Amino acid sequence: MSNLQLNLTQTFCGFSCRKIRASSNGIPFSKPKSGGLVILDIPLEKIRRPLMRTRENDQEKVKDLMESIREIGLQEPIDVLEVEGIYYGFSGCHRFEAHQRLGLPTIRCKIRRGTKETLRHHMR
Repeated sequence: MSNLQLNLTQTFCGFSCRKIRASSNGIPFSKPKSGGLVILDIPLEKIRRPLMRTRENDQEKVKDLMESIREIGLQEPIDVLEVEGIYYGFSGCHRFEAHQRLGLPTIRCKIRRGTKETLRHHMR
């Protein structure tokens, strides 16, 4: 399995991009177009988790992810919605908790920009 690499030199909302690797069977990364998908490492404390009280994470799954992340790193970024400079996470709950419990300061995110209306839709 080959690895794809992308080196983004752009800065997005004050966060610097860095080299990203993905397996050849994953989503192919390309240079983001205006308003397109961007992948960055974002500090955990900058991500709001508005739905985290609606369900419990499977702690066995979190432990397995912690072990995997320790050994090989995060393989799939979490999805984040950026609305007016604020990041909202609606998926990747187990990966997010695994990063928290490992004491990691950042997590790799697929960032999509949205409007307040998009945010309201996700909150329903």
